[in-house]
Amino acid sequence: MNYKASFRSISEEVSREEWQIRLDLAACYRLVDRYGMTDMIYNHITARVPGPEHHLLINLYGLTYKEITASSLVKIDLDGEIVWKPDTDYGINKSGHVIHGCIHRARKDVACVLHTHTPAGMAVSAMECGLLPLAQTSMRFLHIAYHDFEGIADDIGERERLVADLGNHEAMILRNHGLLVVGRTIPATFNLLYRMERACEVQVMALSCNTKLIYPPQNILEDTYERMQPKPGRSARTGDLAWPALLRKLDRTDSSYRN
Repeated sequence: MNYKASFRSISEEVSREEWQIRLDLAACYRLVDRYGMTDMIYNHITARVPGPEHHLLINLYGLTYKEITASSLVKIDLDGEIVWKPDTDYGINKSGHVIHGCIHRARKDVACVLHTHTPAGMAVSAMECGLLPLAQTSMRFLHIAYHDFEGIADDIGERERLVADLGNHEAMILRNHGLLVVGRTIPATFNLLYRMERACEVQVMALSCNTKLIYPPQNILEDTYERMQPKPGRSARTGDLAWPALLRKLDRTDSSYRN
């Protein structure tokens, strides 16, 4: 079986716009790994390829996030059919396009979808209370979506319900499963996931202390939530300000994602 993890560069075989998306998406995979938010070879990050074809990029099922490169990403259509992939026996995970494909189809504003199974995220997903506004970072997620667990996410019939539950939100907790975030750009999506993961970690820590918790007044919560929303001119909220620094962080230790 051909299960190699190194692939030739296709930088000269795709458009400049697609190559840039491939670079950013590969970097996003590496950053999720760098910050300890992976689950072996599982989970997915997808990004929309510029153009009228509505193609997506997704990881090969069998590579760890630390092995993902710009040229190893698979191009699929919204139904999960492979348009192009590297010369390998690795394929894609059906759950990836079941969850991601329906969101990309329904939300034209979404350029990237990111799903994780972190310990803190899974712990909060099992809490009836949901994600609590315990700290400033958590208040960013005062209003998010929830989707009830329906079993392994390979049922096409679940798509409609998942999209309906997400609505126009940018963050969703998949009950008894994990976290899901969407963004207008790849940097924005990573920025959102990083902060949501921190919020979940804070909640798990705070609840483990067995002490009474303090909540700010609702008007303060709502004002903080509104001020933390990504809007034009708020580059720190959209992830754009941090992205070059995060890329430098990757490049200092391992720039192979750029292949």
